[in-house]
Amino acid sequence: MANLVNEGATDRVIRVVLALVLGFLATRLHGTGAVILYILGALSFLTGVTGVCLLYMALGIRTCPARTSAQTRT
Repeated sequence: MANLVNEGATDRVIRVVLALVLGFLATRLHGTGAVILYILGALSFLTGVTGVCLLYMALGIRTCPARTSAQTRT
């Protein structure tokens, strides 16, 4: 799983905080708007916790630092 991680620590923290904000905002709405915010919040939380963003993967984006050969051996 470590080789799939394509989000850096800052990106992951931002995504988790964004998920919390979206979840809070969703509690203030009703109907379709709330469902959309819950789904976006859940996706943001999931990608933040796992460190894997499929959109980043498709676009070839990596926000995590590159590993050196010494880091990959340990």
